Amino acid sequence: MPVITIQCLKGPTREQKAEIVRDFTDSLVRVLGKNPENTHIVFQEVSTEDWGQGGLLVDERRKRAEKAK
Repeated sequence: MPVITIQCLKGPTREQKAEIVRDFTDSLVRVLGKNPENTHIVFQEVSTEDWGQGGLLVDERRKRAEKAK
């Protein structure tokens, strides 16, 4: 029973998530021979104030990038 957890910033649409679920499931079936009925994909969406990158929270990085334009 494969379980794939995708951690990402909030924002993907329902349609985008559905496409990812289809593609990842198809890949596990094709490459590993897994049963699609037993394949699970979990999205964990995180806000920009709860995700850090390069020593800054993502919301702060975005503010600085916007000011630099």
